[in-house]
Amino acid sequence: MAKKLDKILVIDVESTCWQGTPPEGQVSEIIEIGICVFDLKERQRESREGILVKPTQSEVSPFCTELTTITPELIDAEGVDLKEACRILRKKYESQQRVWGSWGDYDRRQFERNCKNRGIGYPFGTNHLNVKTLFAIKNRLERELGMDGAMELMQWELEGTHHRGVDDAWNIARLMSSLI
Repeated sequence: MAKKLDKILVIDVESTCWQGTPPEGQVSEIIEIGICVFDLKERQRESREGILVKPTQSEVSPFCTELTTITPELIDAEGVDLKEACRILRKKYESQQRVWGSWGDYDRRQFERNCKNRGIGYPFGTNHLNVKTLFAIKNRLERELGMDGAMELMQWELEGTHHRGVDDAWNIARLMSSLI
């Protein structure tokens, strides 16, 4: 259970991806963790960061670069191991003591899979908010929307580059602010 209810960590991950099925022997791995700290008292986005993560069982494909703008060279130059990225989440953001949210369950499941596959401790506590579902319920929608569709519904412009974790987390936190 979360012990600190002063902030919500909004997380968005980008992962290796391909057009069609993954190449033989490759699996989808986290390559960016976007973090936006949402201050509950002030009801506003406080800060954001993107942590690039070096994959070990896959490569960043040209399709993935086209979608995310993340290149293999960028990962080589700035990426850290997933274990180090999880350490940053725990130490800098106190991720195990705070509520965290993401747009849907993909990010939660991807963290669970990647941590299990690599033998790394899960960096979050048990309190996860599915902002996508909450947004659909609050706005009485018949179905959930993608993050860009929700921004359009709110008549808000996307800030930054769509499918960059750091920018998507920032936009998701703005959408979440409409729910609080």
